[in-house]
Amino acid sequence: MAKETFAALLEQFGRAKKAITNEISKVIIGQQEVVDQILASILSRGHCLLVGVPGLAKTLLVSTIARITSMSFKRVQFTPDLMPTDITGTNVIEETAGGRREFRFVQGPIFANLLLADEINRTPPKTQAALLESMQERQVSVGQETYPLPNPFFVIATQNPIEQEGTYPLPEAQQDRFMFNIFVDYPSREEEEAILAATTGGRRPELRRIFNDRQILNMQKLIASIPISQYVISYVASLVRATRPKDETSPEFVKKFVEWGAGPRAGQYLIWGGKAFAAMDGRFTVSTADIRDVAIPVLRHRIGCNFAAQAEGIGPVEIVRKLVEAIPEPELSKYGGGKAAQQVDTTELQEVGEEVKDAMVVDPADVPPPLPTATPVEAEEQK
Repeated sequence: MAKETFAALLEQFGRAKKAITNEISKVIIGQQEVVDQILASILSRGHCLLVGVPGLAKTLLVSTIARITSMSFKRVQFTPDLMPTDITGTNVIEETAGGRREFRFVQGPIFANLLLADEINRTPPKTQAALLESMQERQVSVGQETYPLPNPFFVIATQNPIEQEGTYPLPEAQQDRFMFNIFVDYPSREEEEAILAATTGGRRPELRRIFNDRQILNMQKLIASIPISQYVISYVASLVRATRPKDETSPEFVKKFVEWGAGPRAGQYLIWGGKAFAAMDGRFTVSTADIRDVAIPVLRHRIGCNFAAQAEGIGPVEIVRKLVEAIPEPELSKYGGGKAAQQVDTTELQEVGEEVKDAMVVDPADVPPPLPTATPVEAEEQK
């Protein structure tokens, strides 16, 4: 019964995901791998960091995702003079009708479902640290009060890797909060020609709101319900532990070129990412291939290379690629043919199914009219 329920839910999930990507493709040409990784992080309750040179539509991609949802969206342009209270909010003194003065908390832009932290490395560490609590605990502490953030809540940050003057590299603790570090590369020649043709004709694509926060929460429940075998968990643990130079199982090149490796959070995100990609592929089982697919975006910012690696031009991405080739899969006989370590809760799955049945399916008849064109899509400047 659980298998049939899963199959039906994944079919609905696939239709919803296809509708999302089709709508995004009206504005963003190419970058399918980037779009899939962003969707995977959103559906896994994770945050992601987009890294790429200027002009590759990083900001436009995030704003497009916001426009096809009914979730609240805020954009913060990080600058050297930005203060933590400019993000979280602050207490202001207000005079009541009775003449008394009291503090009132004014919420900052972080109180939104989707926060775009544009050029996050242009603000000092003091301001960058304002995101730490919100990204992990999904709450904001101001004075003696703690305020919960909306659910769902995501941070998508952008960063320019080539300009270092006047920037503040993200501390390791801040980088570790991001599930994925996504590299946005140049488009192919065919894609670039399509971009030039689409953005210089004065035509503005109309976007529809096709999903909301309830649908996202139900998709997250579906992702969490996907079981994973002890076989895959063992492979994830081996892969993560191999990134640590002091671990006895790490390869020789890790001991030579790596200063510090990934922590347990990397393993958690590898599994979450594997679940998301399996669901987007229409499967209710996670394979080691799914783990390998998300290894680079999960691990590239969690591995610190030493001077020997820098001298030989070796970076974290090369280390991860070598690890994926060097770490063998566990012996299948030890795990009883891949028996699930996380059992499916059929009662919870049935509850998810009842909620998802009406909320996750994208019915064209139920789609709201196009968004107002007062705020045009910045298609002419794929920034």
